[in-house]
Amino acid sequence: MKSIRNTLWMATLVITLVVWACVTINIYFPAEKVESVAGEIVSEVRGQKPENQDGAKDKDNPKEEESAKEKEKSSLRLDTLLALWDSSAWADEVTTVSNPTIRALKEAMKNRYQIMKPFYQKGMLLEGNDGYVSLGSTSGLGLKERRDLNSLVEAENKDRGRLYLEVAKALNIDPSQVNRVAEIFAKDWQKSLP
Repeated sequence: MKSIRNTLWMATLVITLVVWACVTINIYFPAEKVESVAGEIVSEVRGQKPENQDGAKDKDNPKEEESAKEKEKSSLRLDTLLALWDSSAWADEVTTVSNPTIRALKEAMKNRYQIMKPFYQKGMLLEGNDGYVSLGSTSGLGLKERRDLNSLVEAENKDRGRLYLEVAKALNIDPSQVNRVAEIFAKDWQKSLP
């Protein structure tokens, strides 16, 4: 009787360990939402108008403007109907994030970009694949100019780190995934350069 109990105890222990070892932790990462948010924020910071579906930035043609208004009206009607039909699905679709910290960071970065823009154009500043700015070739700059440029880069990277963390919080992304958020933003930062 005692050996059967020991055998059952050992079997239970082994099964528990096997099940525990097979459990994986799946951390949810909403890449599409981050891409959407990154595109909006980068466009706002860099002072670029978001492109419409045709790839045009301005609507100079009155017929196109009228057509766009009609599409917007029909889209609004469809959105309203769908929202009434299944509001729970729409509640989960967060594509814009904003809070006082994010707004302040965007404003600071937008103002700083105006100072940094000529340095990007000269190749003295580079957008990395990690979502942060780095120095390129600074030949031709004096010691004070290099120091000032370094200060700009440090301030920008500090604000970007805070921005990525705030976006992750707003989208309920695990803090361990902030580097993935930064990498997604990196693509939009790189595309926004002239």
